[in-house]
Amino acid sequence: MRILTINPGATSTKIGYVEEEEIVYQETIAHSVEKLQVFDHVQDQLELRLQAVLDQVHEWGLNLKLLDGIGARGGLLPPVQSGAYEINQAMLDYLMYRPRVEHASNLGALLAEKIRAVAGKKTRAFVYDPVTVDEFPPVARISGLKGMERESIGHALNMRAVAREVAENQQRTYEDVTYIVAHLGGGNSISLHHQGRMVDLISDDEGPFSTERTGELPVKQVIAWCYDHSQKEMMTHYRKQGGVLSYLGTNDAREVEKRIAIGDEEASLVYEAMAYQISKGIGSLAPIVAGKVEGIIMTGGLAYSDVLMAAVEKQVAFIAPVYRVPGERELMALAKGVARVLRGEELSHQLTC
Repeated sequence: MRILTINPGATSTKIGYVEEEEIVYQETIAHSVEKLQVFDHVQDQLELRLQAVLDQVHEWGLNLKLLDGIGARGGLLPPVQSGAYEINQAMLDYLMYRPRVEHASNLGALLAEKIRAVAGKKTRAFVYDPVTVDEFPPVARISGLKGMERESIGHALNMRAVAREVAENQQRTYEDVTYIVAHLGGGNSISLHHQGRMVDLISDDEGPFSTERTGELPVKQVIAWCYDHSQKEMMTHYRKQGGVLSYLGTNDAREVEKRIAIGDEEASLVYEAMAYQISKGIGSLAPIVAGKVEGIIMTGGLAYSDVLMAAVEKQVAFIAPVYRVPGERELMALAKGVARVLRGEELSHQLTC
């Protein structure tokens, strides 16, 4: 089976070509900030990114007409179930003209449909496990303030992929396990996976701070800050200038660990605090299943850090065995999801919005 995968990020587009569930080619196409800054909206970047993807595919020597499927990272769609969604006009219109939030991932389906048109009618295009996968039960939606619901927005694609991988390594199925998965990097999110569903999630504004995001903050102090800062400034503090960066002036965990190694006490305290908050987040999800957790999985870029992972494992190993699956599996997760649909092992959904 021949599948092209597409994962747009803020300043890059990752693409991969997979045959029979083996990655043959993959590339991260960088887009200069200068070129992106001329566009008023993320959607306006479509043609620029499309041409970059087509150029890379041409360099690989691929014949798009031989593709069986295309898998793209899903953007900020309305809340959806997990799994595959075949790209249709309703989805394209939503992402192009009325997205709930402007985000680079919204370009995934738009790029996939453009490439599918070149490939021909026999090629099918899907998004898989969008960032808005929402399988919360009603009790999990209660926030504490009527009219403000908790939402499930996070790294669903990679978190579900690594949960499947760990389950398969244990000769289990994803539908038969209960795991807590922590995706740790520029933004942190922690999710509970129970019997094939992601039933709760601590998003990057509810839980531990990351290398550049604040995580959960003291609400009374946030209210006071809002009187002195615009909404744009507050969002910048929360998403781009918070976390480790706000304390230490860097969002590079490797730099922080170098400082710790030479005795920087502030760096040591901040890193310890990040591990402390990650551990609190993991621990807060265990009671939902009465502590019957079968594994804790660490993934994302920060899972490469032996220092951070050792600190977290020390605090949470009493709950369940800890597994490290560092980095991200998103391109392969897209390919495997599309392949399951094309083989008839999994049904795809249709978005109506």
